[in-house]
Amino acid sequence: MTLQIDLIDENNKLLDSDKELLENLLNYAAKEENVEDGTELSIMIVSNKEIQKINKEYRGKDYATDVISFAMEELGEDEPEIIGADMPRMLGDIIISLEKAEEQAKEYGHSFSRELGFLTIHGFLHLLGYDHIEEEDEKKMFKRQNELLEGYGLER
Repeated sequence: MTLQIDLIDENNKLLDSDKELLENLLNYAAKEENVEDGTELSIMIVSNKEIQKINKEYRGKDYATDVISFAMEELGEDEPEIIGADMPRMLGDIIISLEKAEEQAKEYGHSFSRELGFLTIHGFLHLLGYDHIEEEDEKKMFKRQNELLEGYGLER
């Protein structure tokens, strides 16, 4: 099982080991979630300033956040579904603030790798349709998040 992952580090601060972690973790999670081979997604690692702009423009919230996901399979109002033969599945985009990941790793007392992995899996599950608006959905999503992180070996 191999995802097609477009990883963009706008800060140029991720180590090769961080990039490898993200790719391996996402491929593990995709296998566990029965995601089709060749499915595409992108991950952007940005600054607080950049994620704040994105958060304001697309969510109407003028502050930096840790992770934002844009699912390609969520159709907006009056948006047509695009289906093509032999086209790979495109899940969407995960955008992570490097600074927030660093801050939260310190705040929660675990490694940067653990926080980066947590944010990545959180964003990935959103791309797959998981949500945490309702309490029952939150329990389901957070339980799955922890199962994937622990199964991969990225525990607190």
